[in-house]
Amino acid sequence: MASTAAAADGAAPRQLVGALDQGTTSTRFILFDVATGLPVASHQMTHKQHYPHPGWVEHDPMEILDCAEQCIDEAVTSGGVDPASVKAVGITNQRETTVVWDKYAGRVG
Repeated sequence: MASTAAAADGAAPRQLVGALDQGTTSTRFILFDVATGLPVASHQMTHKQHYPHPGWVEHDPMEILDCAEQCIDEAVTSGGVDPASVKAVGITNQRETTVVWDKYAGRVG
């Protein structure tokens, strides 16, 4: 993928937006070029499904956070992207997801 550095002709550096999609079975991060709307780089990872009772599914929130960080890092690295060129990130999730966070401990409560 192309670098976000300024072009030799003095053109402005590429501006990007990111999309972080947290789904039921995977995490995906995609970087898009603001000017063209085209994808520049992406990365996707699956995470474990836990079935504590019939009809229930649970996920480890720390694993999800780790997957999100890895997806962002890998997309930036594989795309040769300057992180400063990412101007915004949109996030989508599973809707019914709830995580209790202990703000004092800085982890899941």
